[in-house]
Amino acid sequence: MASTLSNQLELQPHFVLVPLMAQGHMIPMIDIATLLARRGVFVTFVTTPYNATRLESFFTRVKQSSLLISLLEIPFPCLQVGLPPGCENLDTLPSRSLLRNFYKALSLLQRPLEQFLNHHLLPPSCIISDKYLYWTAQTAHKFKCPRVVFHGTGCFSLLSLYNLQLNSPHTSIDSNFEPFLVPGLPHRIEITKAQLPGSLIKSPDFDDFRDKITKAEQEAYGVVVNSFTELENGYYQNYERAISKKLWCIGPVSLCNENSIEKYNRGDRASKSNCLNWLDSMIPKSVVYICHGSLCRMIPSQLIQIGQCLESSTRPFIWVIKNRGENCSELEKWLSEEEFERKIEGRGLIIRGWAPQLLILSHWSIGGFLTHCGWNSMIEGIGSGVPMITWPQFAEQFLNEKLVVEVLKIGVRIGVEGAVRWGEEERVGVMVKKEEIEKAIEMVMNGGEEGEERRRRVEDLSKMAPKAMENGGSSYVNLSLFIEDVMAQSAHLKA
Repeated sequence: MASTLSNQLELQPHFVLVPLMAQGHMIPMIDIATLLARRGVFVTFVTTPYNATRLESFFTRVKQSSLLISLLEIPFPCLQVGLPPGCENLDTLPSRSLLRNFYKALSLLQRPLEQFLNHHLLPPSCIISDKYLYWTAQTAHKFKCPRVVFHGTGCFSLLSLYNLQLNSPHTSIDSNFEPFLVPGLPHRIEITKAQLPGSLIKSPDFDDFRDKITKAEQEAYGVVVNSFTELENGYYQNYERAISKKLWCIGPVSLCNENSIEKYNRGDRASKSNCLNWLDSMIPKSVVYICHGSLCRMIPSQLIQIGQCLESSTRPFIWVIKNRGENCSELEKWLSEEEFERKIEGRGLIIRGWAPQLLILSHWSIGGFLTHCGWNSMIEGIGSGVPMITWPQFAEQFLNEKLVVEVLKIGVRIGVEGAVRWGEEERVGVMVKKEEIEKAIEMVMNGGEEGEERRRRVEDLSKMAPKAMENGGSSYVNLSLFIEDVMAQSAHLKA
């Protein structure tokens, strides 16, 4: 009898999801958890108490549903590694100097996670973890299950980054602003050293950490990507060949949020606003949505340039601004002194804090999206059929811009020439003047024949996205194959 029960438990898929504690990484992992649970997989979602409060509305809905998703909260060892209390997410870190402490704290989650798995009735079938959580490779080995890496970006940037690391063309370039070819891509793409992701720049305080990430990636069973094959045709195949591992495109995962309540509460408690009623009152495709992501650290003078552009423009807009930090208080002072909200009343809406982005982008009144080019924002914009104004800032965002502007041809560059590293914002100063911002917005919103073509292309892609997620679609089939493949590999490792 005990043997029969044991066999039954081994047949029940149990996937353990361990995201990086950053909103742009946690949110798609929550969506992946939902997609897996809808296929009958038991999911354990690992996070910390502070991050769990941000996901409270999601787990409340889970309890009311039949989805087999369990939340594992592990206390985050802030004090143990010299972090201020409550610094459990990348967007709560006061400075870059504490980044290493943060990653050290993440590695200390390994022991309590393994203790939990040791006592869990269901053995883990698979661990899906962010690439930065290299230590999960050891956990997967210990529990004889495959580890699958989640990068949080698309195949275009993954292939570009892989080829740049492999061939190092940037090392023979002296100027930070001289374009050079990214090797081995289906399209001719040029980039500059100033636009490269920080992972390609030598950093003595992080090189050992990067080596551990690379080694753990090489040992992983495969890679799961929040994209769909029709979007990145040529890139997902080349990346899969390059890494000699299994790769599954299972997105856009945000499309698992089917109703307005799910979209509104996705990722965090949205700021109280009447944005939906306001959007309903607007003309179709007339509103510009401006959002720079949860990790944006723009200086007040740059934010004021955006405000001045929006004030002088005639376009309706939604502008998302932060509700904490020194930059926020300086911006608020300017908004108050200029009586900004009185001047734009009826035409503009400011959302302070977390915005229900998916709900906003999918609304019929949105006609353009000014974005920092984070991958979640990119694919949500594509899934909603909204052309983009691209304002990349760091990480792989300049590569994402290349995909949107040069390959897919569904966006317009605002004209940023180089990345702004964390802590260097004041030194760099204002990068984009209000006139340049307005020019890029007008090109997207009223770009003549070229603008219409841009809009048609993104709307065509937006029709492909849900088809990929439907029964029989490419991402639906890939998710089925992923579960089957991982379960077979898990059984093999445990045999």
